[in-house]
Formats: sequence, C-alpha cells, structure tokens
Amino acid sequence: MPNMSEDNQADTCFAEVDNIKLKECADCDLVRYCSDVCLKEHEEACIKRVAEFRDELLFKQLDSSHLGDCPICMIPMPLDLEKSIMMNCCSKVICGGCYYANELREEEASLRPSCSFCRKPIPDTNDKGYKMMMKRIEANDPEAMCQWGREQYDKGDYSSAFEYYANAAELGHVVAHCHLAYLYHNGRGVEKDEKKEIHHFEEAAIGGHPLARHNLGCREVVNGNIERAVKHWIIAANQGSDESIQLLMENFKKGFVKKEDLAAALRAHQAAVDATKSPQREAAEEYYRILRDTIDAENSN
Repeated sequence: MPNMSEDNQADTCFAEVDNIKLKECADCDLVRYCSDVCLKEHEEACIKRVAEFRDELLFKQLDSSHLGDCPICMIPMPLDLEKSIMMNCCSKVICGGCYYANELREEEASLRPSCSFCRKPIPDTNDKGYKMMMKRIEANDPEAMCQWGREQYDKGDYSSAFEYYANAAELGHVVAHCHLAYLYHNGRGVEKDEKKEIHHFEEAAIGGHPLARHNLGCREVVNGNIERAVKHWIIAANQGSDESIQLLMENFKKGFVKKEDLAAALRAHQAAVDATKSPQREAAEEYYRILRDTIDAENSN
C-alpha cells in the first residue's frame, strides 16, 4: 500500500521492488501503487489532494485579465469589448486607440485601409473577409474559431457555435471556455450540464476571465459558500470587474466582507482600470462617440 509521507513528496508503495513496475495515480500525480487494492486505499486522500490543488490553481491572482496587452501599444486591454477590434487577416485583437491612430495615419497619407497590426489590406467585401476568417480557422487559430463561433451563436446556430467554441477551448482559448459554460447553462447546442458549466467557468477564471470568475462567485452564494464567493469577487475586482466590486460593497454592508479587504480591492480595481487608459484611447473614444451621435441624428431625421 502507499507510504503516506508528511512532506508532500510523491508517495511510493511499500511493495516496490526491481521486478515490479508501479503505476502513478493519474489524478493527484503524487502516489505510486502496485494494485487496484492499493489504489483503493489511496482514493480518499487523492480526492482531498486533487481538490486542494484545484483550489490553489483556481484562486491564484494573475497579473492581468485574460485579454493581456494590446499587441501594438502594449497597454492592458480594457474589459469593455466595444473598445477593441479583432482583425480578420491575422486574428489580432487591437485596442481602439491603435486602430484609430492607424486610420488617421492612412487618411493623412491617402493610403488604402490596412490592418493595424500586419498591414494587410482591409477586405472591401464580406466575401473576402469570410475567406480571411476561414483561412485563420484552417490554420487552427483559436481566436478566429471563437469569433466565428460567436457569429454562429448570433445567427441561432447553437450546435455550430458549440463546435467552434469547443475546438477553440481545446487550444486553450479562455473566452471559448466562458462561452461553453453559458451553452451548458442554457442548454443551447448541447444538453444542460451543471458540472460542465462550472468546469468551463473555472477554466476561464483560471485563465484570467473576470466575468467567469464573477459568475463562480454568484454560484458559490447560491451554494451557501459566501467566503469562497468573496474570494472570487476580490480577484475579479482586482482585474477591473465593475460587477464584482459592486457586489463586494453590497456584501460589506451585510458584514460578509472585511473593511480592509474591501479597501484593498477598491484600490486594485481602480489601478486596473487606470492601467487601460491612454490619451490615444481617449481620443478614439471621443471620435467614435461623435461619429455614432452624428449617425444616430441623421437616421432620426
């Protein structure tokens, strides 16, 4: 049977000899055993260890959200997806500031519109844009897969959306995991499955997705685990989640959040939001705001 040591190193069965090849526990990866009977005695400890390892991974505070930095200006991306754009040609997600700066450069030099990142010409028809997207998908680009999955979802083709999200998630795409969780929650394109829903929310949260983590916190409240919920919301707030900081303030009033924890979360949240700002992005936001207002005014007349 396994020798359960106290130093968290890999435990080894007492029966190990040169002519017996021991197997390793596929779950906790800490114990080597010689038989099914031996493994059976290890199961309870294994379940506990796997849960501990999962929590250690799940509640690890990352330096930034899953979006990372803009590949051009290298400033953290804003959580508001309307302030960024994905280029079909190279699947790079560019912040609105860099996209706007490239538009100004092209206008001043009378250049043909091109990708802000790779400089390929912007497709002038939907058909050309579609071909570019398919080329990226054929190259196993998870960003393109996830984007195309979203388009299928918006069309109501949930089965196709699930397929593209699943393929992107297998390649490690964080947002795809979050979308899969919603599909499992709503039973769209796949049967409802709470365990798989939570699994994909956890995978997304581990990858730095604040909304997925926020949802896990809400789930913990339903399960009566307010302490775990607060831990999730603090991490999400530190990544810039407005929803999580709001729930932290509400639960502070109820006595579930310590004053010092809330104060630290408020500082970290503000720092995360401030880190995404730049004069270039502010100029872009103002320009596109005026453009939208002008279009709305023309449409209303």
